[in-house]
Amino acid sequence: MSSEVIALNAKIYSLSALQAAINQNPQAWRPLVFTNGCFDLLHVGHVRYLTTARSFGKTLLVGLNSDQSVAGIKPHQPGHPPRPIIPESQRAEVLAALEAVSAVVTFSEPTATILIQALQPDIYVKGGDYSLETLPETPAVQAYGGRIQLVQVEVTSSTSGIINRILQAACPNPT
Repeated sequence: MSSEVIALNAKIYSLSALQAAINQNPQAWRPLVFTNGCFDLLHVGHVRYLTTARSFGKTLLVGLNSDQSVAGIKPHQPGHPPRPIIPESQRAEVLAALEAVSAVVTFSEPTATILIQALQPDIYVKGGDYSLETLPETPAVQAYGGRIQLVQVEVTSSTSGIINRILQAACPNPT
């Protein structure tokens, strides 16, 4: 394992260490599936989504939005705590502990385009709430001939929903 692994968990990589691991033994990684997200307050919807994503290939790489990136794409809402709730190092460790996840790499940009260009996954997976037209990473995947797989997972939880339920429980509105 490279000295560039950035946590105690051997599944958490820097981009350069992950590229080196894949290049050193591509057969161990491919077909390579990639997805990305904030994964703040990991819930059953996330677990189902990641398990489904892994089923499309041999390994699942998860691009994790950094704290800075999450703050940029999840603007602060009045009456809510700023996002992310959980720091990136802890979110990465929780993701890496999941059986479905082969590797986690954190990125600071608003989209995963740079990771996709660098790693060139065979399959890029995103949730069914996207379309090829609304997915900002579509041109990067199409440029090298990768496949995009949109998946719909039955979800009864969302991070925003969990936050709202906690806030309502802590500060119920008088009726």
